[in-house]
Amino acid sequence: MRVRRSFEFESAHLLPNHAGKCRNLHGHSYLLEVTVERTVEPESGMVIDFADLKMVVQREVVDVLDHRNLNDIMENPTAEVIVVWIWNRLSSVLPGLAELELHETRNCSVIYRGE
Repeated sequence: MRVRRSFEFESAHLLPNHAGKCRNLHGHSYLLEVTVERTVEPESGMVIDFADLKMVVQREVVDVLDHRNLNDIMENPTAEVIVVWIWNRLSSVLPGLAELELHETRNCSVIYRGE
């Protein structure tokens, strides 16, 4: 079974290799959706407690990226680079991590499954 929880954070970045306006410093209200896939634990009746999922993602991702310039954390922080960075932070501390979807805007997102 899969469980998904959403998280929001605000960050700024610039894309040094971009030929368009995103080469300039700008910000986004990011929406991150984290999906965990595991079997339901018979005793608890849950895949993972939503509070436990929140604690891990808050500590490993949101507290690190919120209200930060992403260029100080990673080189060329495109949505694709950011979602892989997040996966690498979470995969070792969140068993069953199955999918991340990072929305840079309401209409644009990237999906990563650890490829």
